[in-house]
Amino acid sequence: MSQSRHVPVMLQRCLDLLAPALERPGAVVVDCTLGLGGHSEALLRRFPEARLVALDRDKEALRLSGERLAPFGERATLVHAVYDELPDVLDRLGLPHVQGVLFDLGVSSMQLDEADRGFAYAQDAPLDMRMDQTTGISAAEVLNTYPPGELVRILRAYGEEKQAKRIVSAIVRERAKEPFTTSARLVELIRDALPQAAKRTGGNPAKRTFQALRIEVNGELSVLERAIPAAVKALDVGGRIAVLSYHSLEDRLVKQVFAAGAATTAPPGLPVVPEHHQPRLKLLTRGAELPTEEEIAENRRAAPARLRGAQRIREDVV
Repeated sequence: MSQSRHVPVMLQRCLDLLAPALERPGAVVVDCTLGLGGHSEALLRRFPEARLVALDRDKEALRLSGERLAPFGERATLVHAVYDELPDVLDRLGLPHVQGVLFDLGVSSMQLDEADRGFAYAQDAPLDMRMDQTTGISAAEVLNTYPPGELVRILRAYGEEKQAKRIVSAIVRERAKEPFTTSARLVELIRDALPQAAKRTGGNPAKRTFQALRIEVNGELSVLERAIPAAVKALDVGGRIAVLSYHSLEDRLVKQVFAAGAATTAPPGLPVVPEHHQPRLKLLTRGAELPTEEEIAENRRAAPARLRGAQRIREDVV
């Protein structure tokens, strides 16, 4: 796929949020979701003194980004890892602390555009959805083998799908006749299962089910639950973190971690708050920031994005 079609989401705002921490010589910034390398390339260009460590679980993304970032030589270190493995990666590289961390939690443009990966509901493809195709179970296996109750839970929790029971009943009935292998059959089944009123709102009716399957297949929320606190912990005092999320479940999780870090842990009513109860983080965004209308016009995938930023203001007191 051509990289010109890949427009990094809220790029300028991410760079501006991280800038005060990355302008000093020797700063290290971690791009936890390398993808096609759009954000990473911009970070290396904007902060010529900074070093980049970039993670991705998708080997094809690493290969393509490697070509894109090759001109930066040793300033860029690319690692095949899931982002909750950040502490191990930094440990191996001998980096106790970093100055900046960026997460862009959207499915990479490449994964959506590669027909055979099965992420997109707009084209027929094998139901895979694994970001790392060398490990784990595919979306087809989830559909064909999970008990009905578990499928309902996944669709409700990860897809916020109100019609989960209807859809799962249809899935269970159909998989008994023939296992699911491709996305078109699933899209058609969802269309048929939904009542007319539910089809009139919110874009493609299969969108929520596909999101739920993708999150389940890649363990995205449990990975994120570990990754955000680990990233905050890795930040130097003065270091900054920016997180782009694309649905309310991710955004809520990020919000909770940041809010907990920015709150005092002292019992109420103390005249002076002891150091070990002082907040560790300062919030850099008021709530979640949204993309501008111009950005959405240029890149429709930016539409659901929510950006939150925080700065480390104190060490953890052991």
